[in-house]
Amino acid sequence: MFERPKSGERAVLVHLDLQQESAREDLTEFGDLARAAGAQVVATLCGARRLPEPKYFIGTGKAEEVRQLVVAEQADLVLVNHTLTPAQERNLERLLQCRVLDRTGLILDIFAQRARSHEGKLQVELAQLQHLSTRLVRGWSHLERQKGGIGLRGPGETQLESDRRLLGERIRNLTRRLERVERQRDQSRRGRQRAELPTVSLVGYTNAGKSSLFNRLTNAEVFAADQLFATLDPTLRRLDLANGHALVLADTVGFVRHLPHDLVAAFRATLVETCEAALLLHVIDAADSERQPKREQVNSVLASIDAAAVPQLEIYNKIDQLAGEVPHLERDELGRPTRVWLSAADGRGLDLLITALTELLCQQHTTHQLRLPPQAARLRARLYDLGQVRTEQVASDGEWLLEVTIEPERLAALRRQPEFARYLTER
Repeated sequence: MFERPKSGERAVLVHLDLQQESAREDLTEFGDLARAAGAQVVATLCGARRLPEPKYFIGTGKAEEVRQLVVAEQADLVLVNHTLTPAQERNLERLLQCRVLDRTGLILDIFAQRARSHEGKLQVELAQLQHLSTRLVRGWSHLERQKGGIGLRGPGETQLESDRRLLGERIRNLTRRLERVERQRDQSRRGRQRAELPTVSLVGYTNAGKSSLFNRLTNAEVFAADQLFATLDPTLRRLDLANGHALVLADTVGFVRHLPHDLVAAFRATLVETCEAALLLHVIDAADSERQPKREQVNSVLASIDAAAVPQLEIYNKIDQLAGEVPHLERDELGRPTRVWLSAADGRGLDLLITALTELLCQQHTTHQLRLPPQAARLRARLYDLGQVRTEQVASDGEWLLEVTIEPERLAALRRQPEFARYLTER
């Protein structure tokens, strides 16, 4: 056994080409993940197998090659571009005498570095502890010993058992705290529903340009960089459309191939914003040669969080990196917007996106003229809360002359309220 080193970022990457399509990973993306975590990649070892080997995953011969490479490069850790079982991870650590981290553990580490909000930190810690709970078996030599000292010798709780118990208590505590945060989010969501502002959620593969597009549309200052998982915590902003309409735009965490199940479960409360959105803006890197597989992977994650039925508008971003590509809007056979080609970097095509959003979310609105006396101030305030007032004038007798656009369902709901119905007249 060995004591795991507490620091060191010199990493050897290990990648296998497996015959099974569902088990294949992208080596270039894995290198980007390693650098995003702060690792210094000193060597990369590739191989091919028909099936993973039970003991080391990569096979005995390949494991020995990795050991020699670790010694030659004085590496501190080995990153494996696949999901390892706890036994495979322990066996590799015994052989290599250094830390071994699989793809899931690497992504969890990146999320731990990027979480900024209180909720995000709780979610990442919960995911890490759930992942660690399956690996608390003979991974650290000190965990085998019983507690020592005067009055503590003899039969009793081993350090491993104590750590398991403390780990379980911490997981239960984090789960309770996240449930409280989820209730607070539900209250905020209900408040937006009362204001009848539709929520539009940005989704897509990591590094597709979601945060850059979010900043362009809302003038926000969300951190955006050319790296995987540059932003983690969700952000919501109001976006005003044409003719007095508005929506709430939500920027969410980016997805990745084989996103760890622990993360999907931990971030389920945050991803409710995606599940309950009126529309999803699926941002796709138009300049990426792998854009189609990544598009399918995002849709797979959306299906896993029960968001597959939410309407989508595909946004093909980064056309500034495509020679000869110009902004344009694609429609289906019924004339509804389906795809927008734009560039968040230079702003070209944003007007087409606003047009598409207005058509998809506001196409059922009808125009009405209202003459409201001073005692109808509550109805006037309600219309402004809905963002439906197009023009307003004050008549000589002090009454308000309003021109509003509103959906038939909302108009019918207002008319069912006796104090409002008598003020509503068709144009």
